[in-house]
Amino acid sequence: MRFSASRWFAYLAVGWATTFAGLHVFWALGGEVGLAVSSGERLASERPAWFVAGGLWGVGLLCLVGAAVALGLRRRGVHGRRWRALRWLGVGIGALLLTRGLLVEVLLITEVSAVGEISAAQKFWTLALWNPWFILGGLLFVLAAHGFGKDMTARAAERAAVGH
Repeated sequence: MRFSASRWFAYLAVGWATTFAGLHVFWALGGEVGLAVSSGERLASERPAWFVAGGLWGVGLLCLVGAAVALGLRRRGVHGRRWRALRWLGVGIGALLLTRGLLVEVLLITEVSAVGEISAAQKFWTLALWNPWFILGGLLFVLAAHGFGKDMTARAAERAAVGH
């Protein structure tokens, strides 16, 4: 059985998504480590219901959905609409994560006022950890989706060649 690089990227994307989901569940259950430098002091200390429901539980759930998509991207034997849907979901998730990571990175580095008031610690950890984390996740999903498409196209060509 051939174990391609795209399957490794898919497994790494699963790990990325489940790690991020676990962190959000930890915070949703009351964990504090890293929350203030991720979301800001006010949200971390006040924990309004909308933030816990959407920003913590909701993001955790979305990360698990992303992990399921990444699991699909490591599968072989997917054809037709399911193949296209998985590939586009993978590319879409990757593009969203890359855009978020790069856009916020640029806004913070250029000190655009639209970012709002953030502490020096929050800015540091966002530049040094959170945005690179989003960029890494985006790259993993894009590479897994790209490889998934190439692998499936190559397998279809192999099947067609063997059949003739």
